[in-house]
This record gives sequence, structure tokens and C-alpha cells, in this order.
Amino acid sequence: MRESLMLKLGGRKRALATVLLCAAITTAPVSFAQTFKTLLDFSGADGAGPQGVLVQGPNGNLYGTTKFGGTNSAGTVFKLASDGKPKTLYSFCSQTYCYDGAFPAAGLVLSSDGNFYGTTWGGGLINAGTVFKITPKGSLTVLYSFCSGYECPDGAGPNAGLVQGTDGNFYGTTVEGGAHGYVTGAVFKISREGAFKTLYSFCSKPHCSDGQSPVAGLVQGNDGNFYGTTYAGGANCIAQGGCGTAFKITPAGKLTTLHSFCAQTNCTDGANPAGLLVQSASGSFYGTAVLGGTKNQQCSSGCGTIFQITSAGKLATLHAFNYSDGEWPYEGLVRATDGSFYGTTYLGGTRDGGTVFKMDPGGKLKTLHSFTFKDGDGPQAGLVQITDGTFDGTTSAGGSHNVGTLFNVSLGLGPFVETVPTAGKVGAKVLILGTNLTGTTSVSFHGTPATFKVISSSEIETSVPDGATAGEVKVKTPQGALASNVAFRVTH
Repeated sequence: MRESLMLKLGGRKRALATVLLCAAITTAPVSFAQTFKTLLDFSGADGAGPQGVLVQGPNGNLYGTTKFGGTNSAGTVFKLASDGKPKTLYSFCSQTYCYDGAFPAAGLVLSSDGNFYGTTWGGGLINAGTVFKITPKGSLTVLYSFCSGYECPDGAGPNAGLVQGTDGNFYGTTVEGGAHGYVTGAVFKISREGAFKTLYSFCSKPHCSDGQSPVAGLVQGNDGNFYGTTYAGGANCIAQGGCGTAFKITPAGKLTTLHSFCAQTNCTDGANPAGLLVQSASGSFYGTAVLGGTKNQQCSSGCGTIFQITSAGKLATLHAFNYSDGEWPYEGLVRATDGSFYGTTYLGGTRDGGTVFKMDPGGKLKTLHSFTFKDGDGPQAGLVQITDGTFDGTTSAGGSHNVGTLFNVSLGLGPFVETVPTAGKVGAKVLILGTNLTGTTSVSFHGTPATFKVISSSEIETSVPDGATAGEVKVKTPQGALASNVAFRVTH
């Protein structure tokens, strides 16, 4: 199944494409006002083929994974310090038979306990993947190894990262495994201590009309439910194995299919979504589909789309890529502080090396950068907005050694603060990440003052104050007031 997912994408793909989902795998001039910089040129020894979204740590450093490379050629966890110095924190397959995991295809999630949590696509007790915890200093603990029985009813091969729910547990997906056959996929939850439960197995309905093989992870909506996509399955394209779905699932595991892709002629609504959804302030979700949309000489199956979908399942196609502005958007979007959405495409652009783009809420798209191979090639991961206002991302190939790069795009957006988590009960611990936080004089949750402690110039520890309501978290510093990029949600 891991190989067959990519075969669906056509024969034009360069050789590296075979490791994209299934083996789950310098400065460049730009014509706009923004600046583009390559921050790290991977060599292989320090990692290769990064495919996961980066995350900012409490210390201001960037943390990420590479699917390949490292000491054992099985992937790494790395950090990039604010001074630009990279460090490999962990090389996978360091234990006998790779019991510690191998080939992490997704990025990390930062928990309010200050540690990072993630998944590996391979390795573990029977080479079906793992869930792990790693400290900022690189101490790794395997929390769970997949495949507990014949055909892996608990799931296998997690391609996506985790999301921490408001209940403190982590939620995720596997491409394979599940109760209905090895190639179906599942949704699971796991505690910080490793207590594991399979919430849903796909292909529970005839012809996998409920979806199959979720490549992307989950996002928790404002209503407390989780939302995601499956790469295959759905009510349409049955003969081809399905065109994918968008779904909602409750924390208890009740799944509702919101949309089956290829519902429109020639799949103008998109096909085979592989990226994470993101919720806007209005409550709608935005996402990408790898195929569908505009067909032309370069894109016989369509170049991919960007779509908007409500929690009730009403879908609108906002943009269809046309190759010149990008092709095959694998990862989802990030909603930035200016209200626009930013992302990457794996192919297309000026030199067919992929693009970085911006889209306003109405669907107007602008290509910000086309990769040249020297500065990277084939960005498979999406972008992350750092609290200084800039964006960071990775490419899975290209650079001096053709094993990927880490880059930064600056568009002149101002600094902000980020809360970890973005929702919690009164009294819950909250980390506030930012820049130049030294000397902070006040912290408030939607106007309600909170007690706090400045840990460093990039981190504040606080808790949700009594009487707090949903809204922005604001921090007053000697340099001025900073607001959170996402409204904090107070739960009960």
C-alpha cells in the first residue's frame, strides 16, 4: 500500500517521489519584497529528506525531523539554534532491530510539559512504526510500537504527526492497519504515559466509502471534535480505489464523512488530500488536495486544489493550481497573523522544483518563491510561522547534497506570541512562546490578568486565570504589546 499510494500520482514524478507518502519517501533571488534565505543545507550525515513541519521550541530554537540520513540512515530529530547552528539530537535505529523507531515522516508537536512528541513510519517491535517522546536535549522514549496482532488492527505506518487534544491526550492517524485489513488505516489516541486506544478503523463501510489510508493528521476544531482527511476511499472513484474524503470524528471515535472528493466532473473539487486541515476564525476549515482541479499538459490528473469546507460538509474550491503557480500541494496550509494562508507545492513553478505561495481568504493566490534546486527542491512539508513573524520550511531534496534544505521567508509581518496549548481549563498550565519577552510587565487572557513567570527571552509560564473567556492572549513587553496568533479557548 505504501508504494501503491504514490503510483496513483502518475509516471511523471521524479525518482524521489517514490519515497513521498509511501516509503511512507545560498540565497535565491526573488522578485517580491520578501526575502528568502537558506538557513540549513542538509548533508546526509546530519539528516536527509525532511518531510515534516517544523516547530518552535520554548528556547526559541527550531525543531524538526528528517526521514532519512543520520548516523544509521534511518532519520533524525534535529534542532536549529537561533544563532543558526544545527545539532542532531537523535538518530533513529540506534537500538537493536530499530526498536526505537525509524524513518520519521512527520514533524513534532510541543506539549505544555516542555517535551516533544512524534511518530516514526517504521521501526518499533515489528517495523510498523512508533509513537515517541523526546526532550529538548534529545532523550527519547518510545511510548508505543504499532501492530499488536495479525494485520495490525491497532494501525501501522503512521505518516502524520500528533495533535494534543484539550483532554491532554494525543491523537493521530496511521496509513495502514486497522480492524478491516492491513491497507485501510486508523485513528488512535495515546496518553503521555503511553496508554493507547484505537478510535476508528477505516473501510468500515462497503467499498471504503468512509475513507481509506489517512496520510494527514488531525486538527481539533473549536467544537472539540477532530477533523481530517483520507487519501483514498470515499463514495467516488471506486474503481481507482477512491479519491479521498474529509471527515469529522469525536474524541470517543464516532466518525462522520463530510465530503467525498471527485464529487464533481473531472474532479474539479480536488482528489487525494494529503495535508492537514486548518481552521479559520470563521470556523471553516481550509485544506489542499494533491490532484484534481485544472488539467493541462503538465497535469494530466489535475495540478491540485485548495478548498474550504464547513463543519457541516459544505465544500468550495478556492483555487486550482495550473502548474506555473505550483502543482501537487502535499501538505496543508498555515493561517498567518495577517489572516492569509501560506503553503508549498511539491512541483511546478518556474523550474518544476515546487513553490511557496500565499492565498487570501477569498482564494486569490500569489506565488512567493519558485525553488531552483540550489536552494531546495520538492518541498513536501508545509510552513510554520515563527513568533518573529517570519516563515520557516524545508525541502525534501535539492541543495548542495540533494538531500534537502531548511529555509526562511520574511514578508515583513510583525512579531506575536503563541500559546501551548491553544485551549485549556481555568488553572491549566500554559506556555507562551515569543521573542524579546524579557521585562514583560503583564499577561492577560482576553482582558483577564494572569500571574506569570518569565523563563527566558523566548518563554513565559502562566496558567489560565479564573474568569478568563475565549479570546486573544496579550503580553506587554518594553518593546510593546504582543497578541497571540490564535484566540485561546477556555474549556470546562
